[in-house]
Amino acid sequence: MERTLIILKPDAIQRGLVGEIITRFERAGLKIVASKMIQPDYDHYYHHYEDIGQMVSRRGKKVFDITLDMMNQGPVIAYVLEGVESVALVRKMVGTTEPKSALPGTIRGDYAHISFDYADAKGVGIPNLIHASGDPKEAKAEVAHWFSDSEIFDYKSSHESHTQAK
Repeated sequence: MERTLIILKPDAIQRGLVGEIITRFERAGLKIVASKMIQPDYDHYYHHYEDIGQMVSRRGKKVFDITLDMMNQGPVIAYVLEGVESVALVRKMVGTTEPKSALPGTIRGDYAHISFDYADAKGVGIPNLIHASGDPKEAKAEVAHWFSDSEIFDYKSSHESHTQAK
């Protein structure tokens, strides 16, 4: 089974969307195998966004600083989801990074609407509710960064008999 990381960002928590978002993943047959609410420090976010995601390298230090400022507006909730091709499924369900461009029916398309242009003009991060691992390699590195092996659980869910081949 493939695992992926999602992080519910401060704007999702502050808006009271945590249950709604997690329910969508559970209804799709994904299994929560780890979760925690934390407020990471600079080094933790640096490792996540740069060492794993290469945000500074790809998009610049200014984008990283704006993102970090937004992420520090409150705690986040990190989850590990498990399921068949979970990385691709979660990415599809979340929608594109820019909420304005996210399709209706996706999490960002249904609950956010800010554009990159608007956020850039205001010099703020784009409140897009959720982080989802970009590919399986990134997911493995992110899960290992956010969770120890002892924090990840293995159990059978009732969904598994209906959503996975035997």
